[in-house]
Amino acid sequence: MARAWTVARLGAALGGFLLAGMLAGCGGTKTVTKTVTVVGTVPNGGATSVSASIAAGAHDYTQFACAQCHGERGRGGVSTDVPALTVIGKQLTVAQLKHIINHGLGESANPKKPYMPVWGQVISTHQVADLVAYIRAGLPSVPGATPTPVITGQGPAVEGALLYQRYGCVNCHGPNGLGGVPNPQSPDKAIPALSGADFFKEFNTDEKIIEIIRTGSVLGRAPIVSMPHWGGIIPDSQLRALVAYIKTLKTS
Repeated sequence: MARAWTVARLGAALGGFLLAGMLAGCGGTKTVTKTVTVVGTVPNGGATSVSASIAAGAHDYTQFACAQCHGERGRGGVSTDVPALTVIGKQLTVAQLKHIINHGLGESANPKKPYMPVWGQVISTHQVADLVAYIRAGLPSVPGATPTPVITGQGPAVEGALLYQRYGCVNCHGPNGLGGVPNPQSPDKAIPALSGADFFKEFNTDEKIIEIIRTGSVLGRAPIVSMPHWGGIIPDSQLRALVAYIKTLKTS
């Protein structure tokens, strides 16, 4: 029997990694870790030398689409509501940064004001530690840790498929929108698919799909994974391209 697919149960993140301000009062102790140096070449012929943990954090930063909200290498500039990690990364303790990533920060009802979603059920403890190491190191350049390039001029569905990767939608909604990522505290116990009969019955127009991307679906606090607000981040033209891609996915 098909499950009713409701907006309130979207409960997932199309990606994005927002630190929507500093977390006051979340104390903790700093940790010291032993690292192994990894050396690689950068595109301009120079070289970079970072620890294995920092390098992994840089690739996690790309995989989970952090740059789409905090800017490449955490320099900001995407939204006035999202801080530059290069500024606050060393002001917050290791414990505070981990808490914000795992538990989110803020549950704004205003879809034009991005907030930090809950990542604790999606990103592993090891990955969180690597992300924090990368942030605390000042987000250095790491070879290969760059967002998926978005090609235009080959049709909106192609652009949308690349945006699906770039904004990290795949991390929660799965490849080809098939879903399956656990979300144990949500009504469905999993992050829903962006394909299938239930989805397209509920979201039967372009406008409905765009609206849920813009406004998100904030179901509650950690450990529930919630859909962030993308309205203040993704421009309308890219929203249309994402819809074009989603409409190519399985409908039954």
